[in-house]
Amino acid sequence: MDALDSVVDPLREFAKDSVRLVKSCHKPDRKEFRKVAVRTAIGFVGFFVKLIFIPINNIIVGSG
Repeated sequence: MDALDSVVDPLREFAKDSVRLVKSCHKPDRKEFRKVAVRTAIGFVGFFVKLIFIPINNIIVGSG
């Protein structure tokens, strides 16, 4: 019985936490969504700039 409880208890806690999370979440308004979208776009641009310049930097530094 203890082995069964050790499996069921974490699942029960996870279910409680999940329900609490879903109840506390809210749909973002237009202003909040715009902030998140702009920051995500800036992150993607930064990622692709870094992705492009790493090989270029390796060619410049590695050729000597």
